[in-house]
This record gives sequence, structure tokens and C-alpha cells, in this order.
Amino acid sequence: MNAKNLDLQVYISEEKIKKAVERIGNDLTTKLKGKKVVAVCVLKGSFLFYSDLIRRIDTDITCEFFGVSSYHGGTSSSGEVKVTLDLSSPIENQHVILVEDIVDTGLTMNYLKKAIESRNPASLTTVTLLEKPDALKVPCKLDYVGFQISNEFVVGYGLDYQGYYRNLPYIAQVLNLQ
Repeated sequence: MNAKNLDLQVYISEEKIKKAVERIGNDLTTKLKGKKVVAVCVLKGSFLFYSDLIRRIDTDITCEFFGVSSYHGGTSSSGEVKVTLDLSSPIENQHVILVEDIVDTGLTMNYLKKAIESRNPASLTTVTLLEKPDALKVPCKLDYVGFQISNEFVVGYGLDYQGYYRNLPYIAQVLNLQ
């Protein structure tokens, strides 16, 4: 199947995403105003959510990037987390916001939380745009969730299929994936 020719249906509109980003950004502003904050973007999928979210957080903030892969080109997490890019600056004694695109199995987020916590931040706040509760393989506590969704394969707004569809301004369900 050609990745560029998937049958897609809008699952979460651009407008609903904007409202969720605004809600989470306002909550994080209230929680972290005046503190030394570093926002960590989990690459590649969360980059659009991350960029929109940090613009809604009204406090001084620095940016870091953590690259991980667990899908390896497929449509579900392999369960094996591979680090592709580590943080470039220390986060000790800083209030860290860990921004992820989707939590399905919980394995990647739990791995990331342990990796961040081992670096002694002042606090760690987890944020994900999407959570698939029915797909969780391990318990995974999240502080902020944009949307809980069913166990469907979705693309758009940073999420991809074989590198495509990240540029969609909404989340789409893939209807014809074999």
C-alpha cells in the first residue's frame, strides 16, 4: 500500500485541538508561573503539539528535545524504546514539562519519565495530546491529556504513517490500513 494514498477521516478537528492546547497551556501557566521551566519535546511526533503548547504557556521557558522511537515504521508500538536524540542541557532543579504526542502502551512514556527523573528535576509534569486507555500494557500516570481516544490508528498534527501525514492540521483516523 502506498502511504500517500490512505483513506482518512477527520477524527479530531483542528478547532478541538486548539481548544485542548489552550486549556492545557492555561493550566500549566497557573501551575508553573514564575518557576524555572524547561519544556521537553519528544520527537518526532509531538513537535506540532509542542510548538503550539509552549506558545500558550505564559512564563519563561527553555526548550529541549528528546528523540525516541518505538514504532519503527509500523502502526503499533514495538515495546522497544530506542533513543535517537538525548537532551543537550542539564535539567537538574528545573520544572520539566514532558510533551508527548500519543500514549498507547505506556511503555515509552514510563521510559521517558524514568530517564527524566534520573536527572533530578525540581518537578516533572507529563502532557500528551492523545491517550489510548484500551491499548495500555502497563499503568502510566499522566498529568494532562488532550484527548482519550479508542484504539484506532491515527495520523496528522505531527503523527505519521511511514513519515507522511504529519502536516495535517487535524487528527485523522486511517480507515483502510491492512
